[in-house]
Amino acid sequence: MDVWRCPLWVPAKPAAITRLMHLLSFTFSSFPMMLRQVVWRPDIVISIEPPLLCAPTAWITARLSGAKCWMHVQDFEIEAFFGLGFGSSVTLKRILTDLETCIMRRFDRVSTISQSMLNRLVSLHIPTKKAYLYPNWVDINLIRPNPEGRDMRTEWEFLPHHKIILYAGNIGKKQGLELILDAAEALSKTHPHAIFLLAGNGPVKEELIYAVKRRALSNIIFKPLQPLADLPAMLAMADIHLVIQKRGAADAVMPSKLTGILAAGGYSIITADADTELGRLVWNNPGIAELVEPENKDAFIKSIARMLDLTERFNRKARNFAVKHLAKDVILQDFERQLREIIGSS
Repeated sequence: MDVWRCPLWVPAKPAAITRLMHLLSFTFSSFPMMLRQVVWRPDIVISIEPPLLCAPTAWITARLSGAKCWMHVQDFEIEAFFGLGFGSSVTLKRILTDLETCIMRRFDRVSTISQSMLNRLVSLHIPTKKAYLYPNWVDINLIRPNPEGRDMRTEWEFLPHHKIILYAGNIGKKQGLELILDAAEALSKTHPHAIFLLAGNGPVKEELIYAVKRRALSNIIFKPLQPLADLPAMLAMADIHLVIQKRGAADAVMPSKLTGILAAGGYSIITADADTELGRLVWNNPGIAELVEPENKDAFIKSIARMLDLTERFNRKARNFAVKHLAKDVILQDFERQLREIIGSS
């Protein structure tokens, strides 16, 4: 496999205009590289949203080379953009949604990662024969309750009686991680052995670090983004996992981190409304996680307190769900079958 890397500009502080410039920078830098691929005439060109702005480039490349084109939607970018408060104009949202739909309809296949997102494709009048569900897969042999590798509890000097509450991933605006600071302050006296561990990077990390110092919270620890090879060990060491999003983002995005948590057999707390994809996932599969209303500080703190009293660290129901529904081989074999079907090979 040859990988061509194209530069992009990353803003120091995300805003509507800087986010757009960020996406456009990659669109422009990747355009000539994509056109270069026409020479060897690929069988299929796959584009992943986001960024939506790169989809026209993929479609043009496919048409010039006589290839089929496939769009895979990890996130409905327009919906997420407005849901997170970057824009408020109803007219602008309708125009951009119509543009997004127009682009999607030109692809031979359009797939996405959750049932509610697949339903949204249908609501956008994407023909059902073109729409497919491909959830984010997980390597259940790599990520499991007792993986080989580093003992991160020992390396990071946690004591046997410590209860580790882990948030691992992007530290950005849509997560609303200020909720963790409130929980840490509330639980510092009632559960002194609880440690909140935030592992990752993002645009609001420095703000959170400053807030932790200002509030003198000694039960919050920050770690940088860890290498992929250490992910199984990090997930396995946690007693509680946090999947946090603000209201308005939960139905537009299906967090990929959740697949790893389930595969590790972790106990997790998910902030999402009951009528979102995450909400339905928890309600339809009792025991795989605990659901809390987004931005409800009191309910969030009570849920953590209840889970801290558990003596078992292995959530068998979560692990079984990952093995049955999210295993890499199961999903990728179906994906390969669809690839062969779309290009007409046997």
